[in-house]
Amino acid sequence: MKNKFLIYSLAGLLSSVAVTCFADSIHAQSPTASENSQQSRSMQVDQHFIEMMIPHHQDAIAMADLALTRSQRPEVKKMAEAIKQDQTREIQEMRTWYKQWYGKEVPLTSMTDMGMMGNSPKQGSGSPMMNMDKNMMSMMHNMMSEGSPMMNMGKDSMSMGYDMIAMGHRMMSMGQNMMNMGHSMMSMDIDALKTASDFDKEFVRQMIPHHQMAVKMAQMTSGRATRPEIRTLAQSIIKSQNAEIMQMKGWQQAWNQ
Repeated sequence: MKNKFLIYSLAGLLSSVAVTCFADSIHAQSPTASENSQQSRSMQVDQHFIEMMIPHHQDAIAMADLALTRSQRPEVKKMAEAIKQDQTREIQEMRTWYKQWYGKEVPLTSMTDMGMMGNSPKQGSGSPMMNMDKNMMSMMHNMMSEGSPMMNMGKDSMSMGYDMIAMGHRMMSMGQNMMNMGHSMMSMDIDALKTASDFDKEFVRQMIPHHQMAVKMAQMTSGRATRPEIRTLAQSIIKSQNAEIMQMKGWQQAWNQ
């Protein structure tokens, strides 16, 4: 009976920590009864949108710079000029807003961080998965410490507890690998672009999904942002980049004929 109680307790603990970490980093958070909590969550949407959209824009600008020197098609060069001009302006706007609203410069942010709507990772704090790992181990240590009732349940029960921890490690490792795979899928391949035999086809092949990701980020933000500036920018990104996506898809069809 005591063994079953320990298993259920540990399983509940692991699930609670995992759910808490996941809830902090999912894109769409559930509403709460507290207006203050909801307002704070909305402010996080504004902040995280800027933190994630700036590096995303920087990737597009790097691709556009290559296109301005390597493209063989005037229509691609024209789009590259527009991308560089528009997204450079938007980056400057977002940096200015961030400084005004939060009193600091935009931190360096990687797309490997979990979710733009989640808690912003602090420098040196490690990934959300690593933080969940540390929190879990700390809680388990406290529960298993000398004098704890669980300590008196015997060596067999302790062994089961550590087996549960090991299983949690394996699950977190799997989750980290999945995030890394997702990052690779979302990131541009600048080396492939530099060495492409047909630069323009490779540029379009990479820029379409890159634009699609920006549109999705903007769509997620437009209905949740607190600041009208962010809502306006999100709508502008949706409109302009969807139009460019359609244009590039048209080029792909024409070039493949």
